[in-house]
Amino acid sequence: MRRAAIERKTNETDIKLSFNIDGEGETELKTGVPFLEHMLDLFTKHGHFDLMVDAKGDIEIDYHHTVEDIAICLGQAFREALGDKKGIKRYSSVFVPMDEALGQVIVDISNRPHLEYRAQFPSTNVGNFQVELFHEFFWKLALEARITLHIIVHYGHNTHHMIEAVFKALGRALDEATAIDPRVKGVPSTKGML
Repeated sequence: MRRAAIERKTNETDIKLSFNIDGEGETELKTGVPFLEHMLDLFTKHGHFDLMVDAKGDIEIDYHHTVEDIAICLGQAFREALGDKKGIKRYSSVFVPMDEALGQVIVDISNRPHLEYRAQFPSTNVGNFQVELFHEFFWKLALEARITLHIIVHYGHNTHHMIEAVFKALGRALDEATAIDPRVKGVPSTKGML
């Protein structure tokens, strides 16, 4: 099984996270950030991963440190769980509709971290969650997982639906890109390494 566990403790957060690429869509999430938990649950279910997060952070200030550090841990766990990357498909592009919204996620498990984030939301908050924190989340995820990640929200008028489409697409895209293709010998790169 391709799985990893990460712990990160700072003056701002204390996080324990485990991630299984070849999971069953199971989550156990305790973060103090309900909307992020909702999105991580969708990500996990649609990616057929298993994800456990136990995070304590300075959410009395705001959600920034907790959201950022969860993304750091998730990216590190993803990279570690993936191992040598032999046999993976590497690339994926997934569209997901959520009612009136359409999100797209394109990934390359490239060992070259990069984020393109093309998303304009009609509101700055969903409940008390600041939507701008998702840019930070996806950038830290791409950086620590060392993946190229393109996120495009093509349209929508409900911010919740638009973000939900992205997280579902992210789960599906990473599931497809990490899938083992029996035709692939070694790693899928002419360089001979990823």
